[in-house]
Amino acid sequence: MTDHVHDLDALREATARLLSATEKLDDSELSRPSRLPGWSRGHVIAHLSRNADALVNVLQGRPMYADSETRDRDIERDAPRPQAEQLADLAESAAGFVAAAAAPADWSRTVAMRNGVTDSASRIPFRRRVEVELHHVDLGAGYELEDLPDEFTAREIDFLAERFAGHPEVVSTGVADETGRFWTTGGGREGFSVVVRGTAPELLGWLSGRRDGSALTVEGGQALPALPPL
Repeated sequence: MTDHVHDLDALREATARLLSATEKLDDSELSRPSRLPGWSRGHVIAHLSRNADALVNVLQGRPMYADSETRDRDIERDAPRPQAEQLADLAESAAGFVAAAAAPADWSRTVAMRNGVTDSASRIPFRRRVEVELHHVDLGAGYELEDLPDEFTAREIDFLAERFAGHPEVVSTGVADETGRFWTTGGGREGFSVVVRGTAPELLGWLSGRRDGSALTVEGGQALPALPPL
């Protein structure tokens, strides 16, 4: 069962790391490309600020974003701001989310995300943690997948394996890390079954589209399964 109190505490720690990293980036460093195609580091920070606001909307029963055009326009608007404005907005919006998530509520209720996706309210703090942790890596500022807490990495592999389960473009795939943990995914496409092995950070990088999987091994000499975009 999801423990939203634990996830909120872990989110506070992840946010503190992100704020500390952002504080060390000057205006020119924020304007440099991030690891996400077409986005600067400023775009990543702006997205994280607006995502915090959007998840407050989710918790309070409002649409996550007015529409996709508004979401994209807000990120483009905020991306070029000076570092001091970016940092202040990131801190304020993050605090706003924590306050909303700490309020007494029915955590078993179903809430609406984007594009018709629904989830339990209890999972929203972890969803925010995913945004903070992975986009911190996307900044390309010294925080890597290997620096993520192991508990987080395993849970995000759980989530991504579940997301691709039964996907019509993915063959039946076992995913195993160096500690013996094992996940299954895919299975919606006819064909061979494979087992992909590697370290948990490398597996997460492949499943999340952040690494090409070249550090992984596939049993039986088969090719690494192709994964659709998230």
